[in-house]
Amino acid sequence: MEHLWVWVTIGVYIVVIAAVGIVAGKGKKSVADLTVGGRNAGAWLSALSYGTSYFSAVMFVGYAGGTGFKYGMWGILAGIGNGIFGAWLAWVVLARRTREATQRLKIKTMPQFLEKRYDSGAIRIFSALVIFIFLVPYSASVYKGIASIADVLLGIPDTVCLIIIAVVAILILVFGGYVVQARADFVQGVMMIVGIAALLFFIIRSGQVGGFAGIAEHVRVENGFPALDKAKWIALMSLVLMTSFGTWGLPHMIQKYFGIKDDKQAKRGIVISTLFCLLIAGGGYFIGSLVFRVLSPDTISGLQTEHPQNFTDYLIPTILQQVKLPDVLVGLTLVMLIAASVTTLCSISLTASSVLSLDFIKSTFKKNMGDKSAANMTKILGVLFIGVSYVVANTKTPILDMMAYSWGILSGSFLAPYAIALFWKGLNKAGAWAGILVGFFVALPPAVAKMALVLKLAESSAAAGGAPNAYDALAGKGPNYAVLAMLCSIAACFIVSLIANAAGKKQDNEFFYSGVVEAE
Repeated sequence: MEHLWVWVTIGVYIVVIAAVGIVAGKGKKSVADLTVGGRNAGAWLSALSYGTSYFSAVMFVGYAGGTGFKYGMWGILAGIGNGIFGAWLAWVVLARRTREATQRLKIKTMPQFLEKRYDSGAIRIFSALVIFIFLVPYSASVYKGIASIADVLLGIPDTVCLIIIAVVAILILVFGGYVVQARADFVQGVMMIVGIAALLFFIIRSGQVGGFAGIAEHVRVENGFPALDKAKWIALMSLVLMTSFGTWGLPHMIQKYFGIKDDKQAKRGIVISTLFCLLIAGGGYFIGSLVFRVLSPDTISGLQTEHPQNFTDYLIPTILQQVKLPDVLVGLTLVMLIAASVTTLCSISLTASSVLSLDFIKSTFKKNMGDKSAANMTKILGVLFIGVSYVVANTKTPILDMMAYSWGILSGSFLAPYAIALFWKGLNKAGAWAGILVGFFVALPPAVAKMALVLKLAESSAAAGGAPNAYDALAGKGPNYAVLAMLCSIAACFIVSLIANAAGKKQDNEFFYSGVVEAE
C-alpha cells in the first residue's frame, strides 16, 4: 500500500484524539462545561489551547507561502509579531482581567460580555449574528489549508482530508466541547512542536536549501531580503498587525481566557503561550521565506498557471514535496497540520454555535430553555457550522484573503469595545455601538468586493490571467482595511463615549469591575 506509514500515523492520531475525547468528556454535559470547561483550566492547557487555535494549516500553508512569495525573508516579521504582540502582550494585557470579570459575572461568550458591560441586549444579538456569519470564512480557510497539502503530497482528493478534519472536530465538539478541546489541544500542541522541529531539520539540511550555508547564501540574493517599495511595506506591516493584534478581538481566542482557573495559572500561561507561538509561527514563516530557495522559477510559473487564483496556497505543499520528506515525516507533517486545523476548526465552531444558541436563539426565542437543551443545541449548531464552512471552502478564494475578511470584520468590530472596557469605566453604550459599527463597516469593503466576484456580479480580470481590476484589487486588501478598521473603532469608542459622558449619559458600571466570585 502506497504511503502506508502516512496512513498509519494519521490513524494513530485519530485513535488518540478519540480516546482523549471519550475520557475527558465523560460527564461533561452542562453549558459551562461545553463553553468554558468548568473554568478549571491550568496554564499548559489554556496556553496550548490558545496557541493551537491561533495557528492552523492556514498559517503554515496560506500565510507562510503567500508572505514568502511576496516579501521573502521579511515575512518572518509576521511570526515574530505573532509571538510578541499576538501572544505575550495579549496575555499580559487581557488574560487576568478577562478571567476575573467573566468568572465573577458567569459570562460564557463574547456577546454576553458586551451585553453585561453595556447593558444592551441589542448589542448581544447583533454581535452574535456577526460572529456566527463571519467565522464561516475563517473556518473555510482552515479546510482549504489542509486540502492543498493532501493534494500535493499524497495526490488524494481534497474531500478525503476534509472529511477527516470534520469528523475529528465533530467528535471533540460532541464529546464535551471546551474541556475535551483543551485536552486535545495539549496533545495536538505537542504534535505541532515535534512536527515543526522535524520539518525545520529536514528542510534546512535538504539539498535544495543546503544547510545553514545555503540559508546564508539565500539571505544575500535578491529574493532573500527583497527591496520593498512603500506599498509593499504598508501591506506587510498591515499583515503583521492584523495577525498579531487581530487576535485581541477574535471571539474564539478571547474565550480561552474565560476558562483559566486562577491568576497564578494566567501568569504561567504568558510564558508558555509566547514560547509556543514564537516557535510555531516563526518556524512556519521561516519555511515560507525559502520559497525561492527551494522552488525553481518554472515550478512557480507552473503553479500560477494551474491555480491562477490561489497558487500561493500550493507553494508550501510543493516545497514539502520537492525536499522529498520520508513517509513517516510526511505522516507527521499531515498529522501536525490536521491537528492544528482540527483544534482551530473546533474552537471556531464551538464559539460560533454557542453564541448563536445562547445569545440569539435562547435570549430571543426560547428564554426558558434548560441547561442540557442549550448544550445539545450548541452541539447541533456546531455540526451545522462545520458543514456550511465546508461548502464555502470549495470556492477559489485564497486562504489569506478569506482569513483577512474574518479577522478584519471581527477584530474591527469587537477589539475596542472589549479591550478598552477592561480598563476604562468611561466607555459607555453609545461609544461601544460606535466602535462596533465603525469597525464593521470600515472592514467590510474587501469582503463585499470578493462576494461580488464569487456571485458573478462583477468580473475578475485576475482570474483570466490579466492585471487585477478594481474589484480584484479591493478584494486583496483585507489586511489593510482590517488594521484601519481596528484603529477607527478605537477612535470611535473614545470620541463618542467622551461626548456622551459630557452630555450626562454616564453609565453605572461599577459592578463590572469589583465583586465576589461565586460558584457557577
